[in-house]
Amino acid sequence: MSENTVFQLLGRRLRLAVIGGGPGSFIGAMHRQAARLDDRYELVAAALSSDPERSKAGGQSIGVPADRCYADGTALIEAEARRADGAEVVAIMTPNDSHFRFSMLALEHGMDVICDKPMTNTLQEAEALHAKVQSSGRVFCLTHNYTGYPMVRQAKAMVMDGLLGDIRLVQVEYVQGGRAKGGPGRKAWKEDPARGGPSLVMGDIGTHAHNLLRFITGLEVAEVAADVGTIVPDRITHDYAGAMLRMSNGARGSFWVTQAAAGVENGLRIRVSGSLGSVEWHQEHPQVLQFKPLDAPAQVRTPNGPGTLPLAARASRIVAGHPEGFHEAFANLYTNAADTIAAQRSGNTPDPLNLFFPNATDGLQGIRFVAAAIESSRHNGAWTTV
Repeated sequence: MSENTVFQLLGRRLRLAVIGGGPGSFIGAMHRQAARLDDRYELVAAALSSDPERSKAGGQSIGVPADRCYADGTALIEAEARRADGAEVVAIMTPNDSHFRFSMLALEHGMDVICDKPMTNTLQEAEALHAKVQSSGRVFCLTHNYTGYPMVRQAKAMVMDGLLGDIRLVQVEYVQGGRAKGGPGRKAWKEDPARGGPSLVMGDIGTHAHNLLRFITGLEVAEVAADVGTIVPDRITHDYAGAMLRMSNGARGSFWVTQAAAGVENGLRIRVSGSLGSVEWHQEHPQVLQFKPLDAPAQVRTPNGPGTLPLAARASRIVAGHPEGFHEAFANLYTNAADTIAAQRSGNTPDPLNLFFPNATDGLQGIRFVAAAIESSRHNGAWTTV
């Protein structure tokens, strides 16, 4: 990890506000810890709950001054925009149906945005938000955090350097077991398509798998033939999706995700095969990237180990042989975004190695993929353009 570019460029930390993710929230704590890890942000304002009293109390419980603990996200953005020392960056970790509204409002008030996935629930909203990001010139970071792992970035760098040759096959799966039992889940809003989106499994983890294959290969999914639905009896929300893929360069792929595989924890796995070799990575063993070159012995890459490329080295904080994991991967996105924001706000050109965080284009492509997969499934798996 590089030196603190934000201090070098601005002489201070970026002022960060958070919307959503109150006390007890896994993802809220993850965002706040990621922001702190590399010391690029100062948390100055919060609106942590849709309940005004809980929102204010929650903000004070994490050390935000009482006068900057707001009843809701709209009040936060509008009030902070009026302050000379107001928040410059807004992190959004609310239920999916409000990502669009808060992101648009923050951009309209000149703030940079860090938003949890999926970017929006609908394709229309995704297209509008993408256009707003482009016209505003502000930084938009979407926290597909698995792209922050050093060995994922090593895989991407190896593809970019031609070590795999022409990409021919992509296999990606994200298998969880948290919804293997029947009945409602832990968060009621996820059971409501109006709030959680048209496909729970695709929005929750399908977008992660799709983003991971795009990130490593640099390719787009051109067409999809999908089956999206439920495997647990009497469930309404989707808990399974499988698909065949045709990539933009003619490569073929397979994709399957579920949250209903009994006993499985967090099995995100990808294999990319080219004309010169293959790489394989498994999130539950993130320190290891397997490289299997054509007509040569298999190799193992590890963070900061032999053969580490600059993009992966930038994502590691400690020397070889020491484990880094989910928190650090998440923090890499926050740090890349911070260094890019500081460069832009100080009139400098961002370091190209800081630009490998998911952005609004990635978010739009993710929602396009979800929409195409659902449309394909409605037509019995017919090939559908993404």
